[in-house]
Amino acid sequence: MDKRTKGSALELRLMVVGSSGPSQFLLTNAILGREEFTKDVTCISCSSKKIGELAGRRVAVVNGPSIYDKGITAVKRQNELRRSKCLCIPGPHAFLVAFDIEDISPNDIRTVKLLKKRFGRNCLKHCMVLLAQEGPLESAALEERVKETNWHLRELVEKYEGRFHIFNKNWHDRSRDRELLQKIEWMVASLGGVYFSSSSFQKAEERVKKEEKRLRKKRTAEIEQAWTDMEKQYIADDLYRRRDAYTTSVGADIRARAEMDNDWLRKSLARGLGSGLVVGAIMGALVGSIEGPWGMVLYGVIGGAVGGLAGGTAQVAIEHIENRVAPTARLNFNSIFINRFFAAPRNS
Repeated sequence: MDKRTKGSALELRLMVVGSSGPSQFLLTNAILGREEFTKDVTCISCSSKKIGELAGRRVAVVNGPSIYDKGITAVKRQNELRRSKCLCIPGPHAFLVAFDIEDISPNDIRTVKLLKKRFGRNCLKHCMVLLAQEGPLESAALEERVKETNWHLRELVEKYEGRFHIFNKNWHDRSRDRELLQKIEWMVASLGGVYFSSSSFQKAEERVKKEEKRLRKKRTAEIEQAWTDMEKQYIADDLYRRRDAYTTSVGADIRARAEMDNDWLRKSLARGLGSGLVVGAIMGALVGSIEGPWGMVLYGVIGGAVGGLAGGTAQVAIEHIENRVAPTARLNFNSIFINRFFAAPRNS
């Protein structure tokens, strides 16, 4: 059952969603005021989270694959949907649904149905339409155009209870940052100052915390060794300050790893691998039946292998995903942290 929970006043968590094309990635650039995605990026294969500021307010912006992205398998899409939820726990304050103002189609009207299916039927209360515009922004004129334009654009905005904002595809234009932030904050305030959550976001939070606990236990010896090394270099308040900073840094590293890889995501990939094997084997056996019993066996084995590969390619590398999130040399991490950031000599 969907529910909404009290949110933090310190950071706005924004889930940026797009139907197709570069709009959602241009929006991420516009929010953060920097080029996280080049203008030719139209899709991504792995969900991501970027931290920055919008008009002085700290924000976390989460991007996942586009809603209609046909370049990834259903299994991969489902896994990235889960990953995007892990990156946005305990839940987003706002879903920003990006479109190109010059390219609204009847198909875009369906995004409402897909959003409710993927995030929960109450997510629309937290949704706002973001329309990408090329060139100078004449705010009043553009907003009147949205209200009076062809039915595709007008109906789209009405589906989201009339909440919309127009942004410039050129992220260097910061003229409407304050207005966008105010619209988001007003929407959140109208809902009682809450973020969106659902059973799947709650499950994501549970699995991330479980993975954090596992990783922290795994790194206990490393952390203790780092503290011991600090005790040899620093004393009194300086020691406590540096140790707290190190502990915070390690905690952030562990959190980032847990959001990107945990047993909820691994099970999703494993399930996809298993489904691929079964479907591939069945299809292979059907083809092989033309050649007789031996053909069924041979083509069944081949089909299972191919299906397993298609259904769970990422599973092959899952044991190494931790190495791809951050460096493997734990003690090197400690040494770099201590020597680079805390290189002041000890007082004698």
